[in-house]
Amino acid sequence: MKKKSKAQRQEELVEMLKADPFYTDEEIADLFGVSIQTVRLDRMTLNIPELRERVKSIAETQSSKVKTLGVKEITGEIIDLSVGQLGISMLEITEEMIYSKTNTLRDTYIFSLADSLAMAIIDAPKVIMRVANIKSFKLIEKKDRLIAKAEIYKTIDKKHYVKVIINNKAQEQIFRGKFVFEELD
Repeated sequence: MKKKSKAQRQEELVEMLKADPFYTDEEIADLFGVSIQTVRLDRMTLNIPELRERVKSIAETQSSKVKTLGVKEITGEIIDLSVGQLGISMLEITEEMIYSKTNTLRDTYIFSLADSLAMAIIDAPKVIMRVANIKSFKLIEKKDRLIAKAEIYKTIDKKHYVKVIINNKAQEQIFRGKFVFEELD
Protein backbone atom coordinates (compact mmCIF):
# COMPACT_ATOMS: atom_id res chain seq x y z
CA MET A 1 0.00 0.00 0.00
CA LYS A 2 1.37 3.41 -1.00
CA LYS A 3 1.96 5.93 1.79
CA LYS A 4 0.04 9.18 1.68
CA SER A 5 1.77 12.47 0.93
CA LYS A 6 2.47 14.78 3.85
CA ALA A 7 -0.17 17.28 2.67
CA GLN A 8 -2.77 14.54 2.23
CA ARG A 9 -1.97 13.04 5.65
CA GLN A 10 -2.21 16.44 7.35
CA GLU A 11 -5.52 17.19 5.63
CA GLU A 12 -6.92 13.84 6.79
CA LEU A 13 -5.55 14.47 10.30
CA VAL A 14 -7.46 17.75 10.55
CA GLU A 15 -10.70 16.10 9.36
CA MET A 16 -10.19 13.13 11.66
CA LEU A 17 -9.72 15.32 14.76
CA LYS A 18 -12.72 17.48 13.82
CA ALA A 19 -14.87 14.35 13.77
CA ASP A 20 -13.32 12.83 16.92
CA PRO A 21 -10.85 14.96 18.91
CA PHE A 22 -10.04 12.10 21.31
CA TYR A 23 -7.49 10.19 19.26
CA THR A 24 -4.10 9.77 20.92
CA ASP A 25 -0.89 10.38 18.97
CA GLU A 26 -0.24 6.63 19.15
CA GLU A 27 -3.63 5.79 17.62
CA ILE A 28 -3.11 8.35 14.85
CA ALA A 29 0.38 7.00 14.11
CA ASP A 30 -1.03 3.47 13.79
CA LEU A 31 -3.84 4.61 11.48
CA PHE A 32 -1.48 6.49 9.15
CA GLY A 33 1.40 4.03 9.40
CA VAL A 34 3.87 6.70 10.55
CA SER A 35 5.89 7.33 13.69
CA ILE A 36 4.53 9.13 16.75
CA GLN A 37 7.13 11.86 16.15
CA THR A 38 5.71 12.42 12.64
CA VAL A 39 2.23 12.83 14.11
CA ARG A 40 3.54 15.32 16.69
CA LEU A 41 5.33 17.32 13.99
CA ASP A 42 2.14 17.34 11.90
CA ARG A 43 0.13 18.57 14.90
CA MET A 44 2.69 21.30 15.64
CA THR A 45 2.69 22.41 11.99
CA LEU A 46 -1.11 22.58 12.01
CA ASN A 47 -1.29 24.22 15.48
CA ILE A 48 -3.33 21.31 16.85
CA PRO A 49 -2.84 20.87 20.61
CA GLU A 50 -2.08 17.50 22.19
CA LEU A 51 -4.95 15.28 23.38
CA ARG A 52 -4.85 16.52 26.99
CA GLU A 53 -5.22 20.16 25.89
CA ARG A 54 -7.96 19.35 23.35
CA VAL A 55 -9.97 17.50 26.01
CA LYS A 56 -9.39 20.23 28.61
CA SER A 57 -10.65 22.91 26.22
CA ILE A 58 -13.81 20.96 25.37
CA ALA A 59 -14.43 20.07 29.03
CA GLU A 60 -14.13 23.68 30.22
CA THR A 61 -16.67 24.83 27.65
CA GLN A 62 -19.18 22.07 28.44
CA SER A 63 -18.76 22.06 32.25
CA SER A 64 -19.86 25.69 32.54
CA LYS A 65 -23.41 24.60 31.50
CA VAL A 66 -23.85 22.24 34.48
CA LYS A 67 -26.27 23.46 37.18
CA THR A 68 -26.20 20.60 39.72
CA LEU A 69 -22.46 20.12 40.28
CA GLY A 70 -19.29 22.16 40.56
CA VAL A 71 -16.63 21.60 37.90
CA LYS A 72 -14.35 19.75 40.36
CA GLU A 73 -17.20 17.46 41.47
CA ILE A 74 -17.63 15.92 38.03
CA THR A 75 -15.89 12.58 37.49
CA GLY A 76 -14.23 12.55 34.10
CA GLU A 77 -14.50 15.36 31.61
CA ILE A 78 -17.76 16.41 29.98
CA ILE A 79 -17.25 16.62 26.24
CA ASP A 80 -20.81 17.24 25.07
CA LEU A 81 -23.80 18.47 27.02
CA SER A 82 -27.38 19.41 26.19
CA VAL A 83 -28.83 20.24 29.60
CA GLY A 84 -32.26 18.67 30.00
CA GLN A 85 -31.54 16.05 27.32
CA LEU A 86 -28.21 14.24 27.06
CA GLY A 87 -24.48 14.35 27.69
CA ILE A 88 -21.21 12.60 26.97
CA SER A 89 -18.17 12.42 29.22
CA MET A 90 -14.80 10.73 29.12
CA LEU A 91 -12.51 9.29 31.79
CA GLU A 92 -8.87 8.41 31.15
CA ILE A 93 -7.85 5.58 33.47
CA THR A 94 -4.76 6.37 35.55
CA GLU A 95 -2.57 4.24 37.82
CA GLU A 96 -4.21 5.66 40.99
CA MET A 97 -7.61 4.35 39.90
CA ILE A 98 -6.42 0.74 39.64
CA TYR A 99 -6.53 -2.00 42.27
CA SER A 100 -2.91 -3.04 42.82
CA LYS A 101 -3.50 -6.80 43.08
CA THR A 102 -5.90 -7.25 40.15
CA ASN A 103 -4.75 -4.37 37.90
CA THR A 104 -8.40 -3.50 37.26
CA LEU A 105 -10.35 -0.28 37.65
CA ARG A 106 -12.07 0.38 40.98
CA ASP A 107 -15.82 0.15 40.47
CA THR A 108 -16.37 3.40 42.35
CA TYR A 109 -14.93 5.34 39.40
CA ILE A 110 -17.36 3.71 36.97
CA PHE A 111 -20.36 4.48 39.19
CA SER A 112 -19.14 8.01 39.88
CA LEU A 113 -18.68 8.67 36.14
CA ALA A 114 -22.26 7.52 35.48
CA ASP A 115 -23.75 9.34 38.49
CA SER A 116 -22.06 12.69 37.89
CA LEU A 117 -22.91 12.72 34.16
CA ALA A 118 -26.54 11.80 34.93
CA MET A 119 -26.77 14.65 37.44
CA ALA A 120 -25.05 17.08 35.05
CA ILE A 121 -27.69 16.72 32.32
CA ILE A 122 -30.60 17.52 34.66
CA ASP A 123 -31.83 21.10 34.34
CA ALA A 124 -32.24 21.80 38.06
CA PRO A 125 -29.97 23.35 40.70
CA LYS A 126 -30.52 20.65 43.34
CA VAL A 127 -31.30 16.95 42.83
CA ILE A 128 -31.01 13.72 44.79
CA MET A 129 -30.70 10.19 43.46
CA ARG A 130 -33.70 8.12 44.55
CA VAL A 131 -33.15 4.89 42.56
CA ALA A 132 -30.20 3.28 40.78
CA ASN A 133 -30.40 0.07 38.76
CA ILE A 134 -26.93 -0.77 37.44
CA LYS A 135 -25.12 -3.56 35.63
CA SER A 136 -21.40 -3.95 35.08
CA PHE A 137 -20.24 -6.23 32.27
CA LYS A 138 -16.48 -6.17 31.93
CA LEU A 139 -13.33 -5.47 33.93
CA ILE A 140 -11.39 -2.38 32.92
CA GLU A 141 -7.62 -2.34 32.95
CA LYS A 142 -5.17 0.53 33.11
CA LYS A 143 -4.48 2.68 30.06
CA ASP A 144 -8.07 2.41 28.91
CA ARG A 145 -10.53 5.22 28.28
CA LEU A 146 -14.20 5.22 29.23
CA ILE A 147 -16.87 7.08 27.28
CA ALA A 148 -20.16 7.63 29.11
CA LYS A 149 -23.40 8.65 27.41
CA ALA A 150 -26.39 9.76 29.48
CA GLU A 151 -29.89 10.59 28.32
CA ILE A 152 -33.04 11.72 30.11
CA TYR A 153 -35.69 9.39 28.73
CA LYS A 154 -38.64 10.52 30.87
CA THR A 155 -39.58 13.36 33.23
CA ILE A 156 -42.63 13.21 35.50
CA ASP A 157 -43.21 16.23 37.73
CA LYS A 158 -39.89 16.68 39.55
CA LYS A 159 -38.56 13.20 38.79
CA HIS A 160 -36.01 12.68 36.02
CA TYR A 161 -35.39 9.20 34.61
CA VAL A 162 -31.87 8.90 33.18
CA LYS A 163 -30.14 6.02 31.41
CA VAL A 164 -26.35 5.84 31.21
CA ILE A 165 -24.20 3.59 29.05
CA ILE A 166 -20.43 3.42 29.43
CA ASN A 167 -18.17 1.92 26.76
CA ASN A 168 -14.43 1.33 26.80
CA LYS A 169 -11.95 2.46 24.13
CA ALA A 170 -12.78 -0.62 22.03
CA GLN A 171 -16.48 0.42 22.07
CA GLU A 172 -17.46 -2.56 24.24
CA GLN A 173 -20.28 -1.83 26.69
CA ILE A 174 -18.92 -2.19 30.21
CA PHE A 175 -21.72 -0.58 32.25
CA ARG A 176 -25.34 0.43 31.96
CA GLY A 177 -27.58 2.03 34.49
CA LYS A 178 -30.97 3.60 34.96
CA PHE A 179 -31.33 6.30 37.58
CA VAL A 180 -34.22 8.26 39.04
CA PHE A 181 -33.36 11.72 40.34
CA GLU A 182 -35.74 14.05 42.13
CA GLU A 183 -35.51 17.83 42.16
CA LEU A 184 -35.33 19.38 45.61
CA ASP A 185 -36.57 22.83 46.60
